Amino acid sequence: MNLIQEAKNQIKEIASKAYEKASEKGILPGGMELTGSVEIPKDVSHGDYACGYAMACARTMRMAPRKIADALVAEMDLEGTYFKEVSVAGAGFMNFRLSDKWYGAVLSAVEEMDSEYGSVNVGNGEKVMVEFVSANPTGPMTIGNARGGVLGDTLAAILDKAGYDVCREFYVNDAGNQVDLFGRSIEARYLQLCLGEDAVEFPDDGYHGDDIKGLAALIHDEHGNKYVNWDSDARRQAFVEFGLPHNIALMKKHLERYRINFDNWFLESSLHKSGYVAETVQMLTDNGYTYEKDGALWLRNTELGADKDEVLRRANGFYTYYAVDIAYHRNKFIERSFDRVINVWGADHHGHAIRFKNTLTGAKCLGIAPDSLDFLIMQMVRLTRNGETVKVSKRTGKALTLNDLLDEISCDACRFFFNAKPDTHLEFDLDLAVRQDSDNPVYYVQYAHARICSLIAALASENCNVKPMAEIDITKLSTEPERDLIKQISILPEEIKLAARDYDPSKINRYVIDLASRFHRFYNSCRIKGEEPELLAARLKLADSVKIVLKECLALLGVTAPEKM
Repeated sequence: MNLIQEAKNQIKEIASKAYEKASEKGILPGGMELTGSVEIPKDVSHGDYACGYAMACARTMRMAPRKIADALVAEMDLEGTYFKEVSVAGAGFMNFRLSDKWYGAVLSAVEEMDSEYGSVNVGNGEKVMVEFVSANPTGPMTIGNARGGVLGDTLAAILDKAGYDVCREFYVNDAGNQVDLFGRSIEARYLQLCLGEDAVEFPDDGYHGDDIKGLAALIHDEHGNKYVNWDSDARRQAFVEFGLPHNIALMKKHLERYRINFDNWFLESSLHKSGYVAETVQMLTDNGYTYEKDGALWLRNTELGADKDEVLRRANGFYTYYAVDIAYHRNKFIERSFDRVINVWGADHHGHAIRFKNTLTGAKCLGIAPDSLDFLIMQMVRLTRNGETVKVSKRTGKALTLNDLLDEISCDACRFFFNAKPDTHLEFDLDLAVRQDSDNPVYYVQYAHARICSLIAALASENCNVKPMAEIDITKLSTEPERDLIKQISILPEEIKLAARDYDPSKINRYVIDLASRFHRFYNSCRIKGEEPELLAARLKLADSVKIVLKECLALLGVTAPEKM
C-alpha cells in the first residue's frame, strides 16, 4: 500500500471533480483535462503536497494560473479525503495539508501488512535473474566479490519486494584456460611436495596463492605420491576434479556466512558438454554475423554497434570467453525464459558490458529482446584502518579475502557498508565499522530497533501493551516530530519502487538511516512512559510501527535487527 501515491491520486480526483463543477458554472472553460504534477515540497510550511495543475493548464485555458487555482479550490470538497485543507500560494500553486485520516492510514497499513509493508507490484511477476559474484573458482573470494555480493543480493531482495519473480544465480567458470592453469598450478605444488621444491619449476603464469599449496597438500595427505608417475594430462585432470568442487564448496560456505544463498549455481562446463556454445556460434555464422581471419572466427561486432570485433573461436579450435558468454546469456533468455537479466559487474567491465549488450540485442538471430539485459556496474573498494589503505589480513598477513574480512568485522557491518551507492568509489573504514556509537550507521539503525524493543518490553511489564489501530486516537499524534516520523514510514513503498527501477539498493540504507534519525528525534522530544493513557497508547503504537519497518528494511539488507544492545 503506497499512501504517498494514493494521496497524489486523490488530489487528482479532488481537482478533477472541482474542475467539472467550475466548468459547469462557466467559471472555467469546459472540455479540457487537468495536467501537471503533484509533488512533496522540500518546505512543507505551506502544505504537505503542492499541485501545479493551474500553471500547466494556463495556456490551454487562456487564463492566469492564480485565477484557475482560485476557481478550483473554491469548488473542492475535502470531506472524507486524506486532506483537511487546501490553499493557493504564489503564481497558482495549490497546497494541500494532510488530515488525521492519512496519518492513521499509514499506521494501519503497517499493522495490516506487518513484514510485507513496503511491498509494491510494479514487477507484475516479471521473471528476472540477478547474476552476481560469479567469482573464479580457482581462488578465494576478494573484497570486490564482497561488494558485488551484497549489492546483488540486496537488489534481488528489493526486486522481489517490488513484485518481480527473482532468481539469484552464480556462474561458475569451471572450463577454459583458467581451469587448465589451475590444474597446472596444483600439479606443480604437488610434485614439489613429492620430489622437492627445486625438482619442479612453478609456471610463471600460475596461481601463486597459499590456497593452491593447501590443495596440493590435501591431495598429498590423502594419496601420497600416487600421482607422481601419472601422465601429466591425466594428473592435471584429476587435480582439477578434486580442486574445483573443493573450492566451490568453500565458496558456498563463505557466502552462507555472508548470508547469501543462490537459487542456482550454473556450470560453464555444461554449455560445452551440451554443444550449446558450438550451436550458438554456428547460429551467428549462419546468419552472417561472423568472418574468418588468421584461422580464427570473428564476430562482426562493429556492425552490431560495438567499438570492435571479437574473436569467437581461436585458430586452435577453442572457443573464447566472449563466445561462451553469448551462449550462456542465450541460455538464460531462450532456454530458461527470463524476461530480464541483470549482471552485477565491476567497473573494469564497463566497456565490455556496453559491447556485450550491443551483441546480445543486435544479433537478431539470438532472439533476445532489446533492453532485456541490464548491468549494475559497481566501483572499486578501498579498505582503510587509521586512515591507511588495508590490503592484507591482520590474522594471516596475506591478501585480504571475504572470509578474512568476516573474521575482523561483523557480517552486519560488512553488508551495510558494502551496500553504499554502487556508482561511487567506496572507502570502507574498518575502524568505524566496529565502533559502537552513533557515528557507525549500522549501529545507529540497530540501536533504534533495540531501543524500541526495550521500551515495549518495559511497558508490557507494567501491563501497557501495544494496542490495535482500532483503539488508537490518531489525533493524539499531532506534534511535528510525530507527523514527520509517520511521513518517513509512508515513504518506504516509494523507495522500494525507485530502488528497483534504478537498480540502486543503497536507497534502503539511506532510507533506514533517515527513519532511525527521525525516531531518535521523536523519542527524545515526545515522552511515552508516564503520559496519559490515550497519548501513551498512540505514541507506543507509532514506536511499534517504526520497529516493524526498521526490521523489514534491515532484512532487505541482510542485516540483523537485535532486540538488545
